[in-house]
Amino acid sequence: MEKKIAIIGCGSMGKMLLEKIINSKIIPEDNLFVANRTLEKIQVLKEKYKNMHICRTNKEAAENSDIIFICVRPSDIKTVLLEIRDVLDNSKHIISLNGSILFEQIETVCKNNKISKVIPSVTAEVNESQTLVCHNSKVTKEDEIVLNKILGTFGKVIELPENEMGIGAEVVSCMPGFIAAIFNEIVVVAQEHTKIPEEQITNMLLNTMMGTSKLMLENKLSFEEVITRVATKGGITEEGTKVIHEKLPGIVKEMFEKTLEKRKLTTENAIKAFNS
Repeated sequence: MEKKIAIIGCGSMGKMLLEKIINSKIIPEDNLFVANRTLEKIQVLKEKYKNMHICRTNKEAAENSDIIFICVRPSDIKTVLLEIRDVLDNSKHIISLNGSILFEQIETVCKNNKISKVIPSVTAEVNESQTLVCHNSKVTKEDEIVLNKILGTFGKVIELPENEMGIGAEVVSCMPGFIAAIFNEIVVVAQEHTKIPEEQITNMLLNTMMGTSKLMLENKLSFEEVITRVATKGGITEEGTKVIHEKLPGIVKEMFEKTLEKRKLTTENAIKAFNS
């Protein structure tokens, strides 16, 4: 791929993206242009990736690139867009890594540009991200293919309409945290009934979770089918699944209500800040 890529903002997400792109060799290292508020932070990366370009301004990074990843906080997105606006011709593709700012806000500054929004997951670190993406009307099929190739360097790409990105983020981006919280409670309670070390219990659970995922994916099994196979009538597992079916739905319902309400509030605040 001969595209030139800018990464504006080198926090945890920007740094992850930079390293995945370079390590995948999807573009030559010298086709990467990086800008950050704190120059010293990217100077450290330059020591490791000697051929990438360190840019002193966001405008410089955008001017030299075809695809521009904006990896900054919602409160900083408008400032970045205003800074780079003068060098944005219609061919440049802007990628926002923040789900809180809507296309209609970004388009008030960059109304003629191709714009996509991307929400990766922490599992991108091990190339298992379920990365969500949506596009505005100016993004072509060719643009989508190129972006998917970049995002595919750290996992699978799932395209959704913009209005479904919120619940999509709950299912894939927030879910590692939810899963970890649930399994942590299982570890805590299991320790009350055994002398097996905590680390060993944790590894047993993690490997069982991986095995269950593999079983379901490879054999195309539903959750209900797995329950039926393991929770035989009158057996031990059935007693546990009865408790889960009785108690867990209310917890899950409340969890989604709380997170979606928080997401709505975050989006409203981000939009207010953008429009101010």
